Amino acid sequence: MAELKHLEIEPKWQKKWQEADCFHAVTGSKKPKFYCLVEFPYPSGQGLHIGHPRPYTGMDVIARMKRLQGYNVLYPMGFDSFGLPAENYAIKNKVHPAVVTAQNIKHFKEQLQRLGLSFDWDREIRTTDPEYYKWTQWIFIQMFKHGLAYKKEMTVNWCTSCKCVLANEEVVGGHCERCHAEVVQKFKSQWMLRITAYADKLLAGLENVDYIPQVKMQQRNWIGRSVGAEIDFQVKIGAEKAAEKKLITVFTTRPDTVFGVSYVVLAPEHPYVAEWLQAGLIKNAEAVRNYQVEAGKKSDFERTELAKEKSGVELQGIRAVNPVNGQEIPIYLSDYVLATYGTGAVMAVPAHDSRDFEFARKFNLPVKQVIAAAKDQATDLPFTDYAGVLLNSDFLNGLTVTAAKEKIIDYLEKQGYGRKKVNYKLRDWVFSRQRYWGEPIPVVKCAVCGYVALPESSLPLRLPQVESYETTDNGESPLANLKDWVQTTCPQCHGPAERETDTMPQWAGSSWYFLRYLDPHNDQAFAGKEALDYWMPVDWYNGGMEHTTLHLLYSRFWYLFLHDIGAVPTSEPYSKRTAHGMILGEDGEKMSKSRGNVINPDDMIDQFGADTLRLYEMFIGDFEKVAPWNIRGVRGCRRFLERVYNLPDFLAAGEKLQQDEDGYSKDLQTLMHQTINKVTNDILHLKHNTAIAQLMTLINAFYERKAVTRAELRTFLLLLNPFAPHITEEMWEQEHYSDKMLVYASWPTYDPAKCVENEIEIAIQVNGKMRGTIKVEQAAAKESILAAAKQESRVQAQLAGKEIVKEIYVPKRLVNFVVR
Repeated sequence: MAELKHLEIEPKWQKKWQEADCFHAVTGSKKPKFYCLVEFPYPSGQGLHIGHPRPYTGMDVIARMKRLQGYNVLYPMGFDSFGLPAENYAIKNKVHPAVVTAQNIKHFKEQLQRLGLSFDWDREIRTTDPEYYKWTQWIFIQMFKHGLAYKKEMTVNWCTSCKCVLANEEVVGGHCERCHAEVVQKFKSQWMLRITAYADKLLAGLENVDYIPQVKMQQRNWIGRSVGAEIDFQVKIGAEKAAEKKLITVFTTRPDTVFGVSYVVLAPEHPYVAEWLQAGLIKNAEAVRNYQVEAGKKSDFERTELAKEKSGVELQGIRAVNPVNGQEIPIYLSDYVLATYGTGAVMAVPAHDSRDFEFARKFNLPVKQVIAAAKDQATDLPFTDYAGVLLNSDFLNGLTVTAAKEKIIDYLEKQGYGRKKVNYKLRDWVFSRQRYWGEPIPVVKCAVCGYVALPESSLPLRLPQVESYETTDNGESPLANLKDWVQTTCPQCHGPAERETDTMPQWAGSSWYFLRYLDPHNDQAFAGKEALDYWMPVDWYNGGMEHTTLHLLYSRFWYLFLHDIGAVPTSEPYSKRTAHGMILGEDGEKMSKSRGNVINPDDMIDQFGADTLRLYEMFIGDFEKVAPWNIRGVRGCRRFLERVYNLPDFLAAGEKLQQDEDGYSKDLQTLMHQTINKVTNDILHLKHNTAIAQLMTLINAFYERKAVTRAELRTFLLLLNPFAPHITEEMWEQEHYSDKMLVYASWPTYDPAKCVENEIEIAIQVNGKMRGTIKVEQAAAKESILAAAKQESRVQAQLAGKEIVKEIYVPKRLVNFVVR
């Protein structure tokens, strides 16, 4: 039995592929193009973890098959290398983040190459390369010129330890999810990107792309488009007349329920609250202030969690007036209302909203039913069904919900109480960071001209050297300490100006990186027209589900904008988007150092080989679902490859078999065509595990008869190659199938007619009871099948001495003899 020496074979072929530049994609080739993309990694100091090979190999399998099918495949790789971890390491160890990042990239790249991934390394990109972020800055300037980048004073989450702004998603229980320090609210001037201007386009584009349903659903929910009405509730303070006071404007998708409003809820940050507190108009001011403080410690996700217990506090001394019936109702603060969504105020209808119902029960507030099922007005509450009729609603009584919506909006608009409104959950993107390790924002502030973008000819605006990478005590970027760098000249009036010292977030470089792969060495544009026209859109993009509502949405936004200004040729960047599941530890938990369940891919490659690791991660389970690591499974995949490596032992016996025109043996002809069919289609549907299972079935057939023809082995190696490229290349060379490497061969084809079994199995019954089976030719006539059935030994015993009353034949399924 030949020994599979993976530590010799794998480096050998990795070197050969590299020297021959096998995976270089040629722009303008006459072959059909296939742009295969996987999310590029952040190069952490820990290197690859065992989860990285799963998506990289999954797409590599597709890329390798497509090349063998004759496609011009672009499968690139790069590094998303700006970000906080490298900066924190630099602060701690007194070393420049660029040094750390370069070391990490070097290690990552070595690990990726050991996996035998067929990346086009000639197109490698790094977001920290000034020649790369030159174009990140260029795109920002275009957005600035078109009014999509703007400065805004706003309240932000501020980590007291990291000394930086956090997104709501990064705040858990009032603490930074990264360092667990307290998060406070700060009022700061921030750069924003007006992604809300593209809300409808982002939604509409989802209709024309092949994304898995979960991705489309998450994007739609995140954008959160809803059609309803804004309704104005007048405010009454003490005995003052309501008409002389402010209006609380609420947004609702259910204006038909306005007669059932029991109370109004404001976000704790609503500007009216601060105004009323300062004026001494709220009787329970201390309780209100305390509630504001507690609410400020929670992220938006925590505040809007449906399952959480409702909390709130009434604004004593201030009431609202329902415009449709003049009823005075209480005003509450509650953290489930966000100041950044809608108007920061909601009207509460407990009888027809589960959240409002729970709140009303807790605070003993009225529950007034205004909708019932069409035939039964004694409806259980809360009744949230849209299929109902109005009651207790004055001129809306008896109308359906749909008709009532139209009528009440018309009424509100005519009376001046409200207006039809489309709203979105999506908020503009907080784009600036008070950190060092990021792209400098190419804008200056001039006392005369305001904010002015740098001339495009001056890009890139390089990140300068600093002595300290820490954020200043007043919350500014370390760049603010570089007075000589900050003080500059306004490009517009040539007077004194100051550079922007905030930097861009890590999301910036990843929002367009797929375009730079097309033409990475172009110094005149982010990519040339020829490359853009040839390669776009991306044919297949795979990434993590955790990036569905951030990176994927951001990158679509940038691309849609570039399309609007004529910089890219297609309306959407990605034709197809899939996702992969996480690999858990053997204990079924997420891998982490604290649990001690982390698997190092280098250790697996050393012990079992890259082919084994690739094969196992594709065989571990459904690609889109989480799967636990199992070392027994790794060993099983290694044994399979060892059996493959010894298949040539059966070639001599295989040459004695009767073969068809393809060189396949007569007895395995059908299985060969079935395997080609299944592996091909399973790969295209990310069913890598079942494709491998089919190959295991085929090799079992070879071993059962201890014979394989030369053509059968050739086809088997081609089908296995995308999963285990090193061993298959080695065997291809050993068996002299061609004077060229396997990567230059052609994918096998199958004949659909030969995928159908020539023989079928027929069940035989006697008086309805199963007594045996026979195999017959597909085209066998009824008479010959009945005759063969009577000859089956167990059936003969049941028929002996009995009269056959009736012979029943169900074509291609069963025979039933009725006897007495």
